Amino acid sequence: MKSCRYNSNSSGTGRRLDSALTPAFGSPQRSQLCPSLDLIPRDPSTCRSACSGIECTCQQPAMVNLPERNQLCSRHVLLTWHTRLRLSSYRVLFAKTYIPWIVYRRYLPAQHTVNMTSQTSWLTISPASHFSLANIPFGIISTESDSTHRPAIAIGDYALDLAAFAAADGFSGSATIKKQAHVFSSPTLNTFAALGRPFHREVRAYIQSIFAEDTQHAALLKDNASLRESALLPLSSVQTHLPLSIGDYTDFYAGKHHAYNVGVLFRGPANAFQPNYTHLPVAYHGRASSVVVSGTPIRRPWGQILLDPKAEPKIPALEQCRKLDLELELGMFICRENTLGEPVPVGKAEEHVFGYVLMNDWSARDVQAWEYVPLGPFTAKNLGTSISAWVLLADALDGSKVQGIKNDTDLLPYLREGREDNVLGIDLEVDLITSTGNKTTISKTNSRNLLWSWPQMIAHHTITGCNLRTDDLLGSGTISGPDSGTEGSILEQTQGGKVAIRLEGGEERKFLEDGDTLVIRGWAGKEGALVGFGEVSGKIEAALPLF
Repeated sequence: MKSCRYNSNSSGTGRRLDSALTPAFGSPQRSQLCPSLDLIPRDPSTCRSACSGIECTCQQPAMVNLPERNQLCSRHVLLTWHTRLRLSSYRVLFAKTYIPWIVYRRYLPAQHTVNMTSQTSWLTISPASHFSLANIPFGIISTESDSTHRPAIAIGDYALDLAAFAAADGFSGSATIKKQAHVFSSPTLNTFAALGRPFHREVRAYIQSIFAEDTQHAALLKDNASLRESALLPLSSVQTHLPLSIGDYTDFYAGKHHAYNVGVLFRGPANAFQPNYTHLPVAYHGRASSVVVSGTPIRRPWGQILLDPKAEPKIPALEQCRKLDLELELGMFICRENTLGEPVPVGKAEEHVFGYVLMNDWSARDVQAWEYVPLGPFTAKNLGTSISAWVLLADALDGSKVQGIKNDTDLLPYLREGREDNVLGIDLEVDLITSTGNKTTISKTNSRNLLWSWPQMIAHHTITGCNLRTDDLLGSGTISGPDSGTEGSILEQTQGGKVAIRLEGGEERKFLEDGDTLVIRGWAGKEGALVGFGEVSGKIEAALPLF
């Protein structure tokens, strides 16, 4: 461990508080955070009986609200990354240099903590809603009566206007949030994101407490008819906007099944993967300016295309794209910056994650086939990238972590994670709706089909010292499953346009046609406590005439 961590003491009887921690914290106090330890004791009786002869000075009370899903080692409760109960989520109760552990409790005050397994809301929320009390996603809205862009959260069939809520002193129940309430008057989520995950965590939990059936802050919203009228708006009445002003956009290629399927199409099964694929998270830098919010139409692009790829010499023509496609992805926003020249360790990368969105990386396959050598895709990918309007905070999806595709490659140390449940397990569906209104679900898959995790992507992105910024967007790459009907692109489903997809109403598609609408949905959890994105959609419009 590093010098700032809790290290074994000289007698080997546990862990002591290393003196190197003193400059940052001194002796830990109740209100201070320790970002290092990941072990807490069981209740005292269990702890003492399990120490197997090692003197245990743990005299702490049993932990309350310990999550059901955890792993036990022989002497301690080891909080896995799946439970996401990391030290940034806890306050130090007390600490002495001679005790082997420090006991932690929820960082948030008790009145702001919501037990999502039993808590209900005073607001009517459908069990099938993506925006349950367990979620609390953030976005940017405007209304017909007020065109100002401002932050909001989605809950059930409503959006809580955070600007109006803050202006009415809705955050008076938390001194910490109230001091920063000005961020809820910003036209984007950038300033909110920049405050970091501990603050995001506190805001989310506070809002959950506001909507809890037994809320201790009933006067702020539940019993405040006037504020409910002005701040709690039907989702159908609000216009959503791009949630953050995006500085840079990087798209990865972490979907192993997609990479294999496409590799087979172009190079055959024996050479489907490039030699580097399992050694590093492959990516390219995309175009941030053409990232658009869900519902924005996508114009069919023009580009250089080889009409006859087998002809010699190879002479391209300027044509409308004939092979327009989708790519089913997840997107992730950065909240915490790193200094130029300083890589982010994979074990600390999670603290840089603000939240997640659904993504459709629209692709012009015929343009891409001609232009991608030798530097990769360019205009074939800059025609538009659609993202969902609501950002799911990283903490909201903590419980959805699962094991991704196993990588048998001996990774370099900077990419090695100390956990197996390292990717999100999000159920994903894609609908194709034709101009006649016929809807067909063309794909069902899950985001567990990724070879690389977000921490690994961040670690690799920054290993050169590249500095990520608060408004940066990272894409996962196309998410495909191993079976038919789980592909994340039409290119894969049609084997490059050789086999048509049969749609409801008798129509067929080899690629997208003008008037087609793509709708992607994603969610985790069970009914009553779904943590979902809503959807990301886009309709294909005809190409503009150039001549």
